[in-house]
Amino acid sequence: MPRYLSVEDILQIHSMVIDETSGSHGIRDRDAILSLESLPKQNVFGKELYPTIFKKAGVYARGIIMNHPFVDGNKRTGMTSASVFLEDNGYRIIPEEGEIEAFALKIISSRLDISAIAEWFKKHSKRIRG
Repeated sequence: MPRYLSVEDILQIHSMVIDETSGSHGIRDRDAILSLESLPKQNVFGKELYPTIFKKAGVYARGIIMNHPFVDGNKRTGMTSASVFLEDNGYRIIPEEGEIEAFALKIISSRLDISAIAEWFKKHSKRIRG
């Protein structure tokens, strides 16, 4: 059973991202953040909608980056939330310099779907525990 992020986790990640990299604190759309607590866990007809750990990470990244729930730092918070989720579940993102920022921008410019985002996470992650 994966360890999912809570609303409080996401809010804390955002606060830390803003404190460490600058920008404005503040929530624009609390409902978009609340939906992220249940979205990665969704089932349809008894089957998980997002069955892999990487698709679940993609839900966090895309949900925050595309829905802009925060006043500032949505791309940074989206990618960091996905990264924290992956680490909590035994994977670490191992990107090249600048790859995370470039990929966050590509999510927006190419309107990437969850599967495409999941593929990037899978390709750029390494298992850190059994």
